[in-house]
Amino acid sequence: QVQLVESGGGLVQAGGSLRLSCAVSVSGSLLSFAAMGWYRQAPGKQRELVAAVINPGLTKYDDSVKGRFTISRDTAKNTVYLQMDSLKPDDTAVYYCNAVRRSGPLKYDYWGQGTQVTVSS
Repeated sequence: QVQLVESGGGLVQAGGSLRLSCAVSVSGSLLSFAAMGWYRQAPGKQRELVAAVINPGLTKYDDSVKGRFTISRDTAKNTVYLQMDSLKPDDTAVYYCNAVRRSGPLKYDYWGQGTQVTVSS
């Protein structure tokens, strides 16, 4: 059983910062997941990948957040973070934590319930 619980969202002014956390309940380590990431979905738009960390530690970011957002993980706390700096109104969305497991050809996706981030201009 895998459970992801996000926290840290809220309302912030443009230029401000927020740190999102994703607490992962799982038997074992975060390293048992092939990848962990943060997605976001704005009203009327498709869900999009914001940032991901892929084992053994490669990180990737959407171009729109490069240099402003940082993804990290604490394996001791089974928690993944998204540090968001220099926030813009376009960053307003529901942010979802994602974990991916692979077993041979099979891929399993796990999602949190989402946390709202609102950036005012």
